[in-house]
Formats: sequence, structure tokens, C-alpha cells
Amino acid sequence: MLIVGAGISGVGGAYHMTKQCPGKSFVVLETLESFGGTWLTHKYPGIRSDSDLYTFGYRFKPWVGPPIATAEEILDYMGEVIEENDLARHIRYRHRITAAAWSSRDNLWTVEAERLDTGQAVAFTCNFLWMCQGYYRHAEGYTPQWPGMADFKGRIVHPQTWPEDLDLADKKVVVIGSGATAATLVPAIADACGHVTLLQRSPTYFIPGRNANELADILRELKIDESWIHEIVRRKLLHDQDQFTRRAFEEPEAVKAELLAGVSAFVGPEATARHFTPSYRPWRQRIAFVPEGDLFQCVNRGQASVVTDHIERFTPDGIRLTSGQELEADVIITATGFNLSVLGDIAFSIDGKALNFADTVTYRGMMFTGVPNLVWVFGYFRASWTLRADLVADFVCRLLGHMDAKGARKVTVALRPEDADMPLQPWIDPENFNPGYLMRSMHLLPKRGDKPEWQHSQDYWREKDELPLIDLDDPAFRYEGVEARTKAAEPA
Repeated sequence: MLIVGAGISGVGGAYHMTKQCPGKSFVVLETLESFGGTWLTHKYPGIRSDSDLYTFGYRFKPWVGPPIATAEEILDYMGEVIEENDLARHIRYRHRITAAAWSSRDNLWTVEAERLDTGQAVAFTCNFLWMCQGYYRHAEGYTPQWPGMADFKGRIVHPQTWPEDLDLADKKVVVIGSGATAATLVPAIADACGHVTLLQRSPTYFIPGRNANELADILRELKIDESWIHEIVRRKLLHDQDQFTRRAFEEPEAVKAELLAGVSAFVGPEATARHFTPSYRPWRQRIAFVPEGDLFQCVNRGQASVVTDHIERFTPDGIRLTSGQELEADVIITATGFNLSVLGDIAFSIDGKALNFADTVTYRGMMFTGVPNLVWVFGYFRASWTLRADLVADFVCRLLGHMDAKGARKVTVALRPEDADMPLQPWIDPENFNPGYLMRSMHLLPKRGDKPEWQHSQDYWREKDELPLIDLDDPAFRYEGVEARTKAAEPA
């Protein structure tokens, strides 16, 4: 077994392998110098989760800190998981994977990588690939190309590649964006800047509130064991999130009014109507939690201002908007999203033929038609990523055990006869979820069908019951080979 990535999914996968498949050997390959993925690469001020850590944390490791956590706190938590479960010996850092080739003759993947510390080319063979590499390119974020950018005399920075030498003291700063990153950055840099302007094309929904969990605090006062607290609070949060998500679809106007009322309590109805009222119904894009309403407090104090408009062009001294307004800036921060990475941008091939995942159909967002011995972790948009990482880990371990019991060396998924005339559609329905990074890259992703087996439902509350009951002998699964044991991941 070879696990790609030592972020939240890969570390979780390594844990589950040691507990559920203790007789199998595996290796984790990670491009970076340490574990953490997103929480290691993102260095911008204030970097924090936009999901609560009782559900973003692993189900097997109690979270004891505040619900919204900093990157440092999350890395400490992951480090404890690695140390407590002796996972470090399985992880090889600074290994950048460039290609993965499947051989039907050998029923093996050959994974080519470069050791970034030495420049050495290395290869690994493995019988199963578990893709836990995340879903966007760490090397560069997405920045639109506006007219006049080369004319700007100041500095243009994307949060994903935050420079260590950036000095914002007494500077006029414009942050372009309206999502969780922008909402995090503005209060984090407001004290240092002369003034910071949040420039958005259109507003986003936010949920302001205390960065505390009252139920968890009460249970701790009662001296309840932390493992019980974690499970109780986790279940309560998931119940509440389920109700909220369903209401967002069934009574969107009521939910919208509640969300806007939360913002209005900080900035008032006029500013809410002008700058914080999205044009879409709730949950078509992620909703970020704003701890203590810190973004809105900065606006109230006059440290930050919000402008809702479109960019006409950059100028030497800032940005000109389509309304004619000009924003002066010394530094412009483009919190404008990221670029999707489909399975790590690795060059995949099967028996010498290049693999294009857009030509495949997804099996529950985990496997792909015609692609053997490979599972992908892609989490939830409306719930914490790690919830699905844990569910997928259970599926992988159960599938490996099932292959052993059958004596199979190879498993693929394929459309069944009853699926032959099934209409195929884009991987995600844009009417339900349409962030820019997905819309820009939908053509690179697998197709989905109109049956549950051939969709990535994005519904944790359904999948938590359905995925453990998947019939691994369903005709959608095709098994081949006769040997029960195969060579584990090892250098070739």
C-alpha cells in the first residue's frame, strides 16, 4: 500500500491502516518537509480552520481546544496522532511524485518520485494506491489577470505564497476576496496596517459567534472524560449541522434572514444590506465561521472598510473600480481562491496508455471506472473534510480485507448492464455547489451518473450509514487475480 500525502487525510489513513490492517505494510510519500499539508504550506497571518475541530478533528482523537483552531494548534494535534501511534516510521518526506503507472501483467503500480533533498529519482512498487493528497495546488494560488497589474507600483501578494519579508506597517492594504481567507486576513493584519480595505465582487455568508463550545465547557466542568466529551459534542454538532443544511434547501429565505441577522448585530442593517447580503441561497458556497465576529469588529472600529464593486483595472497607485472609485494601495492581497489539483497533477497511465480521469465515472467519489486498485479521498463541502476521510479509510481497509478473502490482486469498478444508458453529468451539480475553483476545473474531473453509486453525494449524514454497508460483491466491483498476498510498497 502506498498513501500519497501526509496531510489530514494521509495521516488519518496511516492511523487506520495500523489499526484495521495491522498485518499490511505501507508507506506514506509527502512532497513537503513535514506533515500537515494545508496547515503547513499556508503561512499568512491568522491562518485558522473554518470548520469546528470537534468534527474536523479525527473521530479517534479527542479535540480539547477551541472549536476554531489556528494552524499551529492543528499541527500540534496531528503531531500527537503521529507520535502516539508510531506513524513517523511510515512517512517519507520531500518525495514529489511525478508519475504512476499500472501494469496489468504484474498487478502493480509503479510510482516515480523525486527526492527533493537530493534530487535523486526513486521508484516504488505497490499493489494499492490511496490518494490523500488534497484537492488544490500548494505551489500557487489562483489570481485573476486584471488589466494594468504590471503598472502597479506596490506589491501584489497571494495568501497561499505569503512572503516572509512582507512589511505591512502603516501601509494602505487592499484585500481582494470575500471568502474565509479574506475574512481571516483582515482582522489579523488590521492592527499593523495604516488601513485595510476588503474589496469584494459579491458578498459571502458568514456565521459570527463565540469561539467556544458551551456543551464542551459544561461537560469539562462536570469532569467528564475527554473521549466522551469529544463524541458527545461531535454528535451534537453534526446533528445541528444536518438540520441547518436541510433547512438551507427547504427554507432558504428563513435561513438567509437568520444569517444576515447575525451579521447585522455587529455592523447594522444598512452595512449588512450593502456589503454582506449574497445574491445566492445559503450553502451554494461554503459558509465561514467568524470567531468573535472579529472581521466585523474591525469594520466597526474603522480599521477596515468594505467595498463591493468590480475591478476595472489596476493603476500605478492602486485599483480603479467600474463605479469610478479609486482605491489607493501600497500592497494588494489577492485572496481570490486556489487552483484545483486533480489527484495531485500526477501523470497516471494504465498499461502504457495515459489516463484522463475526465473519461471515467466516479464510484461514490472514491473510485473511478477502469482504474484498478486506487481510492481517492475527497471530503465534504458542507461538512468537515475529515468526516469523509475517516469513512473512506473504513472503506479502503474493508476492501483490502475483502480482496484478501477472495484471493484477488486487482479490483476495478465498472458500469453494470443496468447502467449502460445512464446519463452522465459533471462531477458536481453547479446548482447545488458552485465555487470558482470547481467551475474552472470541472472539465478535468470524472463524470457522475444519476444513481447513488455513481455520485459524490456530499451528504455526510447519508454516507455515514451507506458507505459501511456497501456490498463489495456488487457487480460494480470487478475482481481479478488469484494470489491473496502481494508485494507491499517498497523501493523498486
